[in-house]
Amino acid sequence: MSDAALDKLAIRELVEKYNDAVMRHDGVAWSSTWAKDATWVLPGTGDGVKGRATILGAWEAAMSQFEFVGFFASAGPISVEGDAASATWWQQEILATKDAPTRHIIGRYSDSYVREDGQWLFAKRVYEVLRVTEGH
Repeated sequence: MSDAALDKLAIRELVEKYNDAVMRHDGVAWSSTWAKDATWVLPGTGDGVKGRATILGAWEAAMSQFEFVGFFASAGPISVEGDAASATWWQQEILATKDAPTRHIIGRYSDSYVREDGQWLFAKRVYEVLRVTEGH
């Protein structure tokens, strides 16, 4: 397998680890996917949340609202150039709380990655909500 193919596989595995941690509500595993000085841009956060510890705090606050989260990704193009990479991921989310209708969200992550100590990590994730529906 070529180096480029191995890098793309490692980035796919990074996203799979991220999504698995979301579904298990595992903040330790989830935060380990981010570079220390990463940025997470969500709707309403302006330039985003910066730094792994701050990102984890924002994620924990958001996740505390849900009794169940389904989080599924489908890959778009992945581009690798040395120790930097970028990709697009199409995201499907199912968000369930006790007191509100279940929300189904389709969104897109535009990602930048950095290789640190031989490991691919998120340098920046920019999330855009494309469609939201509610129901059971």
